[in-house]
Amino acid sequence: MTNDILVVGVISPETQEAVTGVVKGLEKAFNVKDPLALSEQFTHMTSWSNAMGTRLDDREAIAEFSAPAMKGFLRDSYARYDVVKLLEIAPDVIAVNVAQTPTDSSGDPVEGVRGAALYVIAKQADGWKIVAGQNTAVGAPPA
Repeated sequence: MTNDILVVGVISPETQEAVTGVVKGLEKAFNVKDPLALSEQFTHMTSWSNAMGTRLDDREAIAEFSAPAMKGFLRDSYARYDVVKLLEIAPDVIAVNVAQTPTDSSGDPVEGVRGAALYVIAKQADGWKIVAGQNTAVGAPPA
């Protein structure tokens, strides 16, 4: 865990690590262009709005949408996902603010559209998963 994450509420270090691990799993799946691994970070019944405003309402829809996108317009896109805030909503339910930075394939930052995501991550029978999320495209900061 980094000291740069704002933690609001009583969130154990183990929970912080688990929730951050979900975000890192999402990042890895995006960067290796694995739509199944990406979808597995979500609960079966989920609601996710991507950066284009498309709402996807279950894990299968996320995989089906992501597969052609990752082979098409996203094939040369990479990103780093940094957790910036954790907010305890209820026991085992955490709101997670994530800053997304465009990178090259080796992880070095590049110019481009950034992202701001909000994920609700909850403990499930099969581990911590994203229950709901919103991904928002954000223009590059002024020079």
